Amino acid sequence: MQKKYLLIVFLNFFGILYSQTNYPKDYFINPLKIPLVLSGTFGELRSNHFHAGLDIKTQQVEGLNVLSSADGYVSRISVSLWGYGNALYITHPNGYTTVYGHLKKFSPKITAYVKKRQYQKESFEIRLYPKSGELNVSKGEIIAFSGNSGSSGGPHLHFEIRDVKANIINPMFFGIKIPDHKSPTIQKSFAYSKNDSSQVNRSNKPVELILKRQKNGDLLANKVYAYGQIGIGIDAYDRLDGAINKNGLYDLKMSVNGKEIFQFKADKFSFSESRYINSYIDYERFSRMKQRVQKCFVDHQANNLSLYKTLLDKGFFTIKDSLDYQVTVSAKDFQGNETLLTIPIRGRKDTIAIVKKIEKTPYYFKTGQINSIKDSIIQVSFPKNAFYEDFYFDYSYKNGVAKLHNNTVPVHKKFSLSFDVSKYPENEIKYMYIARKNKYGKLYYVATKHKDHRLTTSSIKDLGEYILNSDKDKPKITPIGFKENQSLNKSSYLQVKISDKGSGIKSYRGEIDGKWVLMEYKPKKGRLIYNFNNNQLSGTNHTLKIIVKDNVNNSTTFTSTFNRKN
Repeated sequence: MQKKYLLIVFLNFFGILYSQTNYPKDYFINPLKIPLVLSGTFGELRSNHFHAGLDIKTQQVEGLNVLSSADGYVSRISVSLWGYGNALYITHPNGYTTVYGHLKKFSPKITAYVKKRQYQKESFEIRLYPKSGELNVSKGEIIAFSGNSGSSGGPHLHFEIRDVKANIINPMFFGIKIPDHKSPTIQKSFAYSKNDSSQVNRSNKPVELILKRQKNGDLLANKVYAYGQIGIGIDAYDRLDGAINKNGLYDLKMSVNGKEIFQFKADKFSFSESRYINSYIDYERFSRMKQRVQKCFVDHQANNLSLYKTLLDKGFFTIKDSLDYQVTVSAKDFQGNETLLTIPIRGRKDTIAIVKKIEKTPYYFKTGQINSIKDSIIQVSFPKNAFYEDFYFDYSYKNGVAKLHNNTVPVHKKFSLSFDVSKYPENEIKYMYIARKNKYGKLYYVATKHKDHRLTTSSIKDLGEYILNSDKDKPKITPIGFKENQSLNKSSYLQVKISDKGSGIKSYRGEIDGKWVLMEYKPKKGRLIYNFNNNQLSGTNHTLKIIVKDNVNNSTTFTSTFNRKN
């Protein structure tokens, strides 16, 4: 049994070592012909996910040539209002796939392929999966132009490399070099008590440590007095050459008295585990103060994150009375630049002066089972493993507001919520929807269905306050730069502004002379844009018709005539 165990350990170690050193270093070229400067690194901490690639700055402009990093074929094309926006996926002969996101537009041959299918489906948003041989590309070929589409916060290129199992791999392993001579910055550090019998500086709550920067750039914490099982967390970031962006760490380690007990490494992960970031960070602190503290321990029952490489006793360590300990936290970037934090700890069993209180409620939720609440109005159901740990759930329904605990507790899986609306007439229900209410009172539409006298949503992952809201206002459509019967012979585009102040825009349709036309929707600017080069119009006099619907199906139709000769 012992030999079998040693063999498994050896094979696992060899597999990890091989996987880290066997990535081809000269197979892929840079996707942009400019010096690479990053605004985002692989594994960086984002809202509800780890960043899945590199965000490459495009010198604050759009339209730079985007190159295929290697020979291959376009295996997927996505045109979406959100997410990666306009995106290309190229599969290569070596089994890897490169991804290029937030594009402004595709190359002419890819554009023609996409446009034909958009007209066939009469849809701007589209997902396509070309077969091998349909859209072959060569290494260095221009495949697209950089942009700011989707959920991008500014012009840049999102670049990924995935393996045959669709795991995302740090592109740095493939020889993509980004100048970086700066060591990470550790801003804050916290000590956490694992249970009621643990303490740090006589507190059972998380304690912020006092840090002093040393001459060499490392940090030293004031001596900590503790007892029992405790863990450490840090708030840290990294900066690369040529940019001021606060990027993520590559390697985070913690040792106690010279023995490594924790390591997190941003090397490879799957999309299915990305939401575990909410267990990796101190989510309560993030929700209250927007600080992402990376925990060098695992305190949740359900956390299957593969980015943990070393995890002895789940990263917690035991402090005994009257003994001295030295904790060392190492923060590294991919180039090996390192910042060390040293925390001296003296074991002292003392009276706990600050006790973490647990607010008990009638609802105790267990992570490994379905948890639900039902009263005369509200029904809510959480699937198994929707939460990372067991806890008391705070629920109430008052003055039309369903309080589902609060947003300091993360939710891992979608849950369902429904309101009984049998007291409302049908002609009122058709305008109603479920909305999430933030702390400022702003309402956000959530996908709502009406069935059996109930309004239901099953697509939410956030706790907080939910209410019923009504939207009887129709969307607005406003022409930009043209008017009735105007000549548009000198215009390349036709634009309208669309907006909805209630439930939000659900769909739109554009027609010219009774035929569907491709109109690009830019939701950030609220613009619908028709490019006259998309197709040839017959005749001189034309009728434009645009229909916009909101999420409760209020509809507005805009018509206008214009003149244009081809």
